[in-house]
Amino acid sequence: MLLRGRRAECLALDRLLEAAHAGQSAVLVLRGEAGIGKTALLGYAAGRAEGWRVLRAIGVESEMELPFAGVHQLCAPLLEGLTRLPTPQREALGTAFGLSAGPRPDRFLVGLALLSLLSEAAEEQPLLGLIDDAQWLDRSSAQVLAFVARRLEADSIVLLFAERGPGELDELAGLRDLELDGLTDTHARELLASVLAGPRDERVRERLIAETRGNPLALLELPHGLPPAELAGGFAVDSALPLPGRIELSFRQRVERLPADSGRLLLVAAAEPIGDPTLLWGAAERLDLGPDAAGPAEAAGLLTIGARVTFRHPLLRSAIYRAASPEERRSAHQALAATTDPKIDPDRHAWHRAQAALAPDEDVAAELERSADRASARGGLAAAAAFLERAAALTPDPAHRARRELTAAQTKHEAGATTAALKLLAAAEAGPLDELQHARLERLRAQLAFAVSRGSDAPPLLLAAAKRLEPLNGELARETYLEALAAAIFAGRLGGGRGVREMAEAARAAPPAPQPARTVDLLLDGLTSRFTDGYAAGVPLLRQALDAMFREEGHSDDDIRWLWLACRIAPDLWEDRTWHELATRQLQLARDAGALSVLPLAATYRAGVHVHAGEFAAAAALIEEADAITEATGSAPLGYTSLVLAAWRGKEAQALELIEASREDATERGEGRAITLAEYATAVLYNGLGRYREALAAAQRATGHDELGLFGWALIELVEAAARNREPELAAEALERLSERTRLSGTDWALGIEARSRALLDEGQRTEDLYVEATERLGHCRIKVHVARAQLLYGEWLRRQNRRIDARETLREAHEMFSTMGAEAFAERAARELLATGEQARKRTDDTRSRLTAQETQIAELAREGHSNPEIGAQLFISPRTVEYHLHKVFMKLEISSRNELQRVLPSEAREAQTA
Repeated sequence: MLLRGRRAECLALDRLLEAAHAGQSAVLVLRGEAGIGKTALLGYAAGRAEGWRVLRAIGVESEMELPFAGVHQLCAPLLEGLTRLPTPQREALGTAFGLSAGPRPDRFLVGLALLSLLSEAAEEQPLLGLIDDAQWLDRSSAQVLAFVARRLEADSIVLLFAERGPGELDELAGLRDLELDGLTDTHARELLASVLAGPRDERVRERLIAETRGNPLALLELPHGLPPAELAGGFAVDSALPLPGRIELSFRQRVERLPADSGRLLLVAAAEPIGDPTLLWGAAERLDLGPDAAGPAEAAGLLTIGARVTFRHPLLRSAIYRAASPEERRSAHQALAATTDPKIDPDRHAWHRAQAALAPDEDVAAELERSADRASARGGLAAAAAFLERAAALTPDPAHRARRELTAAQTKHEAGATTAALKLLAAAEAGPLDELQHARLERLRAQLAFAVSRGSDAPPLLLAAAKRLEPLNGELARETYLEALAAAIFAGRLGGGRGVREMAEAARAAPPAPQPARTVDLLLDGLTSRFTDGYAAGVPLLRQALDAMFREEGHSDDDIRWLWLACRIAPDLWEDRTWHELATRQLQLARDAGALSVLPLAATYRAGVHVHAGEFAAAAALIEEADAITEATGSAPLGYTSLVLAAWRGKEAQALELIEASREDATERGEGRAITLAEYATAVLYNGLGRYREALAAAQRATGHDELGLFGWALIELVEAAARNREPELAAEALERLSERTRLSGTDWALGIEARSRALLDEGQRTEDLYVEATERLGHCRIKVHVARAQLLYGEWLRRQNRRIDARETLREAHEMFSTMGAEAFAERAARELLATGEQARKRTDDTRSRLTAQETQIAELAREGHSNPEIGAQLFISPRTVEYHLHKVFMKLEISSRNELQRVLPSEAREAQTA
């Protein structure tokens, strides 16, 4: 009946099922107001999925949040397949479901485990997952299911979500959707006629059709609230309430016509969100309600009691609960708490006790706090925060209440609920906090400010928190000073009067480091010296910090947290080996832990190492992976390395589009470092294109601020652009500033860059020696893009010396290197120089790698290295079936028939990042 007028929607679902049956996964979000027919369409899909395994989950409107409850509901029939999952995934999912004890799993490792579980089951028969009322899923389930939805590709799986409307569930934003409108007038009349018996006034009928806007549930339900006289006599229909409110009112009126005991039973059912009939009858017995209380409600079609307790519609459940008085609700929850076994289901027991509490109760609050600990241990941070928030509300002692509010705010922050965290912070601040708690509160507020924008607001807030922590907790104060410095590094040129130098000056007041010093202490002392006493003073201390991280076999959580900063310090010191090692290790640790919150940043930094090694395809693959994960997790995209890669590739239009978008976004957020990066990328782009005036202007802007890890790089571009633009004084000044740093470093990368830059300005006998030194030194390190540039500059110099034969050999080598990398602008520059020597550059035919997409390249190389499909899937956060699908495409493109042939047809270039 509810599918009247839904032929187009039904056909769309049929097509999805057909495609998935052929091995092409499909995800669709059905959106529309309550009663529009979403559930009916899910039922239609289930009916059409003959031979499929159908999994169901239903979100329930409730203040109670149990971690991964929705995921557990969906995949409970598949849990026997847990034993076939890789150990880390099996343990993560088992811990999340409370089936086993273990360390708190990353919620996206749980997502990968669910993806593998579904993919494994779909090998036996196609799977249809139906998630109704998705807007009411617990947050952990919503995040995990959205992640899975974005990683499905080549499995016989269809996921259908139904939610009230756009923005109801942020996690589903961007997924393919289908907006459901009301029925046409013709179909609305047919549906209305099916429920109207006896005489009826046409004016009433037309008004019902107009005011329901074709909403099927409203058409079926609102006539129940109108007496026969009104239907027949044409009296006015009250339309003051919005449509969902009118439907709820109709439901309440129907409930009010039932016997009192039936109404009380309905309230107990409405207060118990999981729909467990055993709990319902146990609570009913405590309220002296017998089985006969269900009869009238079932006869009226409002409630069904079978394997689960289900309401006619979620609006009915909410209407019943809202209509009850506070005393009636507390009575229902008290009965449910008394029925729920605190040993078997302690969290549900605690929640019902909390809802039944008339006044603050420390015993109940303590029980909720224990529930929060359990939820946190299972990876359900959102649920833990909800328990803590309710515990705080029920805490009678003001000091304990403020402490719990502060802890709840911290947990909300970790769960990504910034607005809720700020609200709890305000509540905690109004309570009697001690000095340490006040300082922690200030620190959390600053961390929230940094998380929101990575802009200029956070550094002064973190600095104030660090100062307040000094006499209370020295180690925590030092960590907060480092956070302030890191935030100032992000803010960069937009930091105003609270820039990096000001933060570093203030950090001098930090308490002395404990002995032995932690990595965080070495980083703080090194950066403080770097930005107050100058580059030279900071080098020994920062090198000590990098060495500590480099030597460390097993990193502590704090060390892992600061690896990203180390990956910026290493290139600032021209330490290419350390940069490579730490970036590789950070990616390895993120992959091993399944930490998708960290993995995109780790992949981005490792991609940066690839760019400088001239491995553009590997860099692009990691950037694509990072982008896919940030999309799947709903995180802000990280465009840093994409910008640099685009500049080195030299496609002007594409690069400038990225650069301009990055500059605008960074300006809006107050992230000055990203603006400097955009200027550096512009300088690289225009030096490659041979447009030195534009390169010079960009390089001057980039060197206007001493940005960690960028200033030295920008000086390289400034020397070349100024020299080629015939501005020797500018070039000499930039070279002097560059040499101050490279000589202190002493690495082959540093000294090779200095020799190459000095050769650009040298007019004497040493010029050739400098170019030779540059190519030799740079050839000993991993920075291959600058090896090629040294060859190019050397070849250009040789041509200008009329040594055409020598120039051809050097330029030919530079052209080949740039072409192999994919640095088109620099390759074209080398080709023009070759042409000037009388030689035409050879056109490079498409190599094997250029035929493959970035993801296919990753998969092919992992397969070449001997990894199985499940192992590849675990590394790239896709299902084994999707790996198989892409390998099939790889074999077709490369014209091979087995994995063994990959060793022959793929280039042997190492690909450390994907195997890391």
